[in-house]
Amino acid sequence: MTTFKPRETLTEQVARHIENLIAFGQLRSGERIYESAMAKQMDVSHGSIREGLLLLEKRHLVRNVPRKGAFVTELDDYFVRSLYEILELYLTHTGRKLARQWQPADMDKLESLYQQMRANFERNDLMRFLELGIEYTQASLAYADNYFIVSAIDDLWPSAKRCAFVAFQNGGNRVLEDNLVHMEESIQAIKDRDEDRLATILKRYAEQQCRQVLEALASHQARRGA
Repeated sequence: MTTFKPRETLTEQVARHIENLIAFGQLRSGERIYESAMAKQMDVSHGSIREGLLLLEKRHLVRNVPRKGAFVTELDDYFVRSLYEILELYLTHTGRKLARQWQPADMDKLESLYQQMRANFERNDLMRFLELGIEYTQASLAYADNYFIVSAIDDLWPSAKRCAFVAFQNGGNRVLEDNLVHMEESIQAIKDRDEDRLATILKRYAEQQCRQVLEALASHQARRGA
């Protein structure tokens, strides 16, 4: 018997499109999003755009300001530090459970995703690399067993993807190589069921990514001020 899978709603499709415009820098930090222009561009109603923007506010990519409109959330030091601080807490907590309880099928999936990411790195396919990175982290959350953690991380991923792209624009392939090293170290720690080592790796990685994004923002501000 085939499992029923509902199609993505129009609101979700609209939100996904605008999410990618923000994540990949086509809509800039602090920029106003004009509903009428976006509705025309996407050939959908104003209501669909409005609903999509409300969904993106929940995902921390948009601020809806009464009587002023919708604006891309400012990507500043405070936002970036807050994001990586909470991601570190969630991922290290969940990582400990994974290290204790993983099954062979889990390891097969993680290693397969790692190999796919390496292949896309070698092909210079950044978009697919980032998508697989999200899949990898979602797979590692299999043992979270906590509704609030899983729900919160789902809402944080778009901002994490946005930050990853900002870091890549500034640091290039070095940032992607750091991702692969982190994954390789994490997989070995999981295999060894060494939860303390895994927690240390995850903490170090969150701090490293945070630093890379902050460096990228500082570099961008310096270019604008020049």
